[in-house]
Amino acid sequence: MKKIFVLLVTASIFIACNKLEDNEYVIKGIAEGIENGKFIILETQDETMNLKSVDTTVVMEGKFEFKGISNEPELHFLQVENIPGKVIFVLENGEINISIFKDSINKSKIGGTFNNEQFAKYNLGQFKIQKKIADFRSVNKEKMEAAVQSNDSLTVNALRDNFLQLKEEEKNYNFTFCEDNPKAFICVLMIQSMLYQPDADFFRIEKIYNNLDKNVKDTKPGKSVGEMIMNNSAAEIGKQAPEFSAPNQDGKLVSLKESLGKVTIIDFWASWCGPCRKENPNVVALYNEFHDKGLNIIGVSLDKEGDEKKWKDAITADKLNWPQVSNLKYWNEPIAKKYSIKSIPATFILDASGKIVAKDLRGDELKAKVIELLGS
Repeated sequence: MKKIFVLLVTASIFIACNKLEDNEYVIKGIAEGIENGKFIILETQDETMNLKSVDTTVVMEGKFEFKGISNEPELHFLQVENIPGKVIFVLENGEINISIFKDSINKSKIGGTFNNEQFAKYNLGQFKIQKKIADFRSVNKEKMEAAVQSNDSLTVNALRDNFLQLKEEEKNYNFTFCEDNPKAFICVLMIQSMLYQPDADFFRIEKIYNNLDKNVKDTKPGKSVGEMIMNNSAAEIGKQAPEFSAPNQDGKLVSLKESLGKVTIIDFWASWCGPCRKENPNVVALYNEFHDKGLNIIGVSLDKEGDEKKWKDAITADKLNWPQVSNLKYWNEPIAKKYSIKSIPATFILDASGKIVAKDLRGDELKAKVIELLGS
């Protein structure tokens, strides 16, 4: 009896010592086929979406472990030394279980905590749809090639329509998963990705976001998505352009209000953006032709911190003789967030009152709109 009591006490001490605090996590991993001593790197994304290492451990007897603090769910990655591919999972408080397979990293298993179980469930459904798409391509490849060679448009169109239906099913799966699982952290990441699609169904996305659990909305990406949705509504055609001010290349604050003309173009660009630089000569020609008649432009650069010289050199090289501003925050540029910028180049055309009357016009369409607004 005494021995049993001692064993129970010892067990209770062991359990107490291994109990996690509310903000702690432990990753308990199995490394299938990975030899002892191999490094496993825990990575996250920085503000520029590049991966950075936050911790490292080694494989011992086919197992590995990480421990640390997690204040909120975040997407993280595991990289095994000298093995291509990464394991993607949600780092959050609790015990996370991950099984890595050396010869098939993409089939690694995640679970143990709520959000990783949800992620695994999502991945399983996504895999089934992707397999249907892959099988359709495999089965119909020769049929499509033969139809194209014989100019059989009926078959080509039928196969294309069937394929597009499968792609629509894949797209709709992301919507329905988030509608059915409002407490899943990965949903806010999917919504964020949806917002960057050119054909984004904004109203459905907004509805899904509004239905998310408060704990999901209160995460960093949750707040960012909420801001994007709010800004998307604020910078719509027909609404007053959101006011902003930022430093120009000389460090002086320049505002939109003081830059307005009879017609004003807000031009989002960056020195590193090839399409922006290619478009700049056309914008310069437009400005030179119509500035005296009331056309103003203000450029907002998404250049990176540390690239101030590249930004200034690009302004000079491209002869951008209108006000230029930037906080040098890359995609975290607050003005770009305010205007819900998803890609560059991007333009907003304002009338004399500062109301947005058009977006992202190029070439002849832009010139025609400027002429219309100027009354020239």
